[in-house]
Amino acid sequence: MSISLSRFLVEEQREKGHIPPELRLLLEVVARACKSISHAVNKGALGGVLGSAGSENVQGEVQKKLDIIANEVLIEANEWGGHLAAMASEEMESIYLVPNRYPQGEYLLLFDPLDGSSNIDVNVSIGTIFSVLKKPEGNSGVSESDFLQKGESQVAAGYCVYGPQTTLVLTVGDGVNMFTLDREQGSFVLTQEKVQIPVDTKEFAINMSNMRHWDTPVKRYIDECLEGKEGLRGKDFNMRWIASMVADVHRILTRGGVFMYPWDKREPNKPGKLRLMYEANPMSWIVEQAGGASTNGRERILNIQPQALHERVSVILGSKNEVDLVTKYHANNN
Repeated sequence: MSISLSRFLVEEQREKGHIPPELRLLLEVVARACKSISHAVNKGALGGVLGSAGSENVQGEVQKKLDIIANEVLIEANEWGGHLAAMASEEMESIYLVPNRYPQGEYLLLFDPLDGSSNIDVNVSIGTIFSVLKKPEGNSGVSESDFLQKGESQVAAGYCVYGPQTTLVLTVGDGVNMFTLDREQGSFVLTQEKVQIPVDTKEFAINMSNMRHWDTPVKRYIDECLEGKEGLRGKDFNMRWIASMVADVHRILTRGGVFMYPWDKREPNKPGKLRLMYEANPMSWIVEQAGGASTNGRERILNIQPQALHERVSVILGSKNEVDLVTKYHANNN
């Protein structure tokens, strides 16, 4: 018998006591928003949603029409339910307070509404990443500082990948589970429980065009992978790079691998490219819950204390033994 996302969350709440009812309802609303985004993505050119919106986000990146649509869908779906105090998005400069006309909840929602936007127009997998935090107790209002919590404080995290199937991946701190959108039923159905990432792998994901800009530890690791069976590692590696974090991480969750988006010398003052709050923290928690590891090369990402809402970070995550090796190379380079 198939188990719907709603039933799964009810059992997490009622039988296991892992989540309170307010969080369950919030996650159901987020899932419905992802379903709406999936429909918009699937329509593509037929829905007039492809191409640039002619604007830039707070990061200085050109926005696609679907970036703006996905952001609006997530806000409109979540603002009225009474579960949230505020939201933050990679596409918005500051936090979005739940309007006064709606009841205030105790949770904070962060999201990258459409990860991998560069792939939209060429019909390659993209996705939505989200993270849920508990609002600090004792504060009457909500400020940006309330969001600046370590990744280990998350109470739920997940992503939805819009590919050949629409798949929702979720953790509430009790392992990682995958749900596939059944379009005939109109609901997400549990299709894989307690996902585990193999500790060893022969696959890495990195943008090789940036090799000349990498720091020594990263270059050392990739050089060893490229040497294959004849080299130090004694095995041949394959490289995969989709340029959509959701798609690359989903592959690693499914069959193992290591994903790297490291610091490089082009912008030495930036610690990395990916955003700590919207991408690295939720993905790191998901990967750890599936038996993998995630670091910035020097420390566990979930231990990093955020200093700003749009802070960036170097990311190395996936199969534990490979991540540990890259981290060791960074430590030896000091």
